[in-house]
Amino acid sequence: MSRIEMAMEKAARLREEGAPREAAEGSGTTEVATAAPPGNATRVATAPPTVPPERVLMPRHPFLVNLLDPHSPAAEEYRKLKSVLVKLTDGDRFKNAVMVTSSVPGEGKSLTALNLAASLAQGLDHTVLLVDADLRRPSLHKYLEIEQGPGLADILSGKAEIPDTIVQTGLGKLSLIRSGSHVENPVELFSSQKMRALVDELKNRYPDRYIIFDTPPLLPFAESRALANIVDGVLFVVMERLASESEVLEAYESVKGPGLLGVVYNAACEAGHDERYAYYKHYEGQGQ
Repeated sequence: MSRIEMAMEKAARLREEGAPREAAEGSGTTEVATAAPPGNATRVATAPPTVPPERVLMPRHPFLVNLLDPHSPAAEEYRKLKSVLVKLTDGDRFKNAVMVTSSVPGEGKSLTALNLAASLAQGLDHTVLLVDADLRRPSLHKYLEIEQGPGLADILSGKAEIPDTIVQTGLGKLSLIRSGSHVENPVELFSSQKMRALVDELKNRYPDRYIIFDTPPLLPFAESRALANIVDGVLFVVMERLASESEVLEAYESVKGPGLLGVVYNAACEAGHDERYAYYKHYEGQGQ
């Protein structure tokens, strides 16, 4: 038996033994066995369904650097962030559920979540499910230039099932769950057992995939603190000169602990650097 045949046989055996994954998202799904990362010998990378060329999203926002300008210094900074994140989350237990938040609005958490997700999805080893969990001011569908539709709020309120809400972007191996319908009580939804069950289901259904939640800022609203107790890790975005020191410290104190993966220092000024590329500049890994 050739090595290719042995690999195919192993992949088939793992599919039979493993949990159902992309099949729930519709037909046309293909699973591809790849070299598993260290510490995860049985993990099987899952390719998302093929997206016809006419349905591939074509966002144009200039700060989506990992999609529009992948060779830029800013995109390279995101690849460094990706590498640190993979190092912090990969292991015997894959910590694949990560939320991105900030202390106050406007610090760039959504663009950070989106660029990080795109960077991961462009690699060979990971598929990514990006979830717009900012039910108060959703923005991911706007950055990706698609209409709002069934999403997280609809799942939590029992109006939609997970497969019905997943949008295949065609951008690498990136999928999206939008925020969904407007709700008046996002705190109650995030604090519910249904939210915990949803995160567990996403983690268990797609064990090879990163699930990245873009969440509201920590200080004005309570739901991000509730979600921080459910996910595997938190990335904390701080924009230079926006939030006060006391605001940053208060927000940091609310999420610090074993789950805090690090701080993304955003929009740092550096003399002589292109202003566009200075938007995202520095990452400080602070594994706790």
